Amino acid sequence: MMQVSSICLAAKVPVRVKSLQTNPATINDPTSIAAPKWSQKTITLPPLKRGCHLVTSKILKEVGQELSGFKCGLAHLFLHHTSASLTINENYDYDVRDDTETFLNQIVPEGPSAPWKHTLEGPDDMPAHIKSSMFGCALTIPITNGKLNMGTWQVY
Repeated sequence: MMQVSSICLAAKVPVRVKSLQTNPATINDPTSIAAPKWSQKTITLPPLKRGCHLVTSKILKEVGQELSGFKCGLAHLFLHHTSASLTINENYDYDVRDDTETFLNQIVPEGPSAPWKHTLEGPDDMPAHIKSSMFGCALTIPITNGKLNMGTWQVY
């Protein structure tokens, strides 16, 4: 199981201006500022075989309702795993995922001839930790009008 935890949606509601000629002394008045809005949810993704996978639709299925409540904000995805990672890449051509995996397997080899000392959980465990460290376990994506604001071909 891969647990994507602490999907945190946040937005700072803009300052409400009472008039264009507001007294400067009231700018820091707490009654004229709305509180930030937050939402946090933990979801669990089904286990996937080793490789590069699109998980955007699975995550959106779980957090789409929460996203719709944000006009402007940030979605922060954090993965609770040390041998998996999150990255944004192209979604149009499957070859992108295949080429990415080929590249990663070339620069981080696995198997009995690989130079890794940490093999207690199998010969593929240390390469998975290294690959995870290369991409990282978190993403922050802008929210605009209740949707993730990503480019046409971007997915994670």
